[in-house]
Amino acid sequence: MNKSYESKSAIILLYGSTEFKTLDKKLNGQLDTMCAANSIDSKETLEVEMTYPSKVNTQAICVIKTDKDSDNDWSDINILFLVWTAEEVEFFVPSINGAYDAAEDQGVNIYMEFGDSDTALTNNIIETAIANEVDGIAMTVWDDDAFDEIVCKAVAAGIPVILHNIDDSQRGKGNCRLAYIGQFFIETGEVIAERMIAEHGLKAGDHVFTPVEFPEAVYAVQRHEGVNNGITAMGGTTEILGTGTDHSEALNIMTQYLLGHPETKAVIGLGSTPTSVAVKAVQEAGMDIPVGGYDITPEILENIQNGSLTATVDQNPYVQGFQAITQMAHLLKYGLAPSDMNTGGTGLVDKSNVEAALKWAGITR
Repeated sequence: MNKSYESKSAIILLYGSTEFKTLDKKLNGQLDTMCAANSIDSKETLEVEMTYPSKVNTQAICVIKTDKDSDNDWSDINILFLVWTAEEVEFFVPSINGAYDAAEDQGVNIYMEFGDSDTALTNNIIETAIANEVDGIAMTVWDDDAFDEIVCKAVAAGIPVILHNIDDSQRGKGNCRLAYIGQFFIETGEVIAERMIAEHGLKAGDHVFTPVEFPEAVYAVQRHEGVNNGITAMGGTTEILGTGTDHSEALNIMTQYLLGHPETKAVIGLGSTPTSVAVKAVQEAGMDIPVGGYDITPEILENIQNGSLTATVDQNPYVQGFQAITQMAHLLKYGLAPSDMNTGGTGLVDKSNVEAALKWAGITR
């Protein structure tokens, strides 16, 4: 460089980062010497004047150690975190915990709303958020068509939308969302089907019951597709049935189904509600058949521990909430584009690893 200037704003560098080392090299080690020579608290900064060998004058701020950008005030950033079910659905407790933890880490504000599995209510919540000019929206689209217009309206108004937990079946082509943080459903269905076949000797002609809260929802359709792929490949059959999210009602629906279908050889719940009550439904129907499923709740983990449930697919709801807010904050604060993240690939919780899951159930799992 052959011209000189004085910076009007400081350069903020994390001590020891690649950027720090690059600048320090240009300064022949002066930056490292100056920063290291001063006793600096983890959240304090030191202003030092440096001179490039080529007469470029600047001001550097050496951030010796930091876990977050606490020197900035991001408290005017407001993000809507929308849970698509009712508030009492326990599956989303870790997701909500993750969202709040991320907001605290990033220094932003979130407010929580619940869609109660109601498309009209959910659209109204988002309309209100747009009118109130929130900075970002993290939400779920469990219906392929019900939210396309409102998501695009938010984005057109300059409000970015990141999806968590359930994506459009066409992924990014389905609406204007910027990213999806959650499980990729079809492959996990194949994984749990293969596990049940291998462990319990399911064979051609066997019938598998696959209950789920809302059969028309994207997650239900795709999980069932995956399970059905695995079961039909070995010559078996499956049947999907809606249970809703109320555990008592789900238990009754599933028990009645099993009583009416004594030929059923296994149950694979496609959501947290049917998987939570599946063991009891089998018992109340007077049957002795294997059970597998999806998601983590205290009941599911207890049944894995006592051997009455084979395995469950873990989709990491804590990560879904945490990363949805983290990526949104990074976009709003630094302009970093969000990206899709698969939070629940092929991981199963079974007796071999249930203790760790039990320890954190209802908190981060």
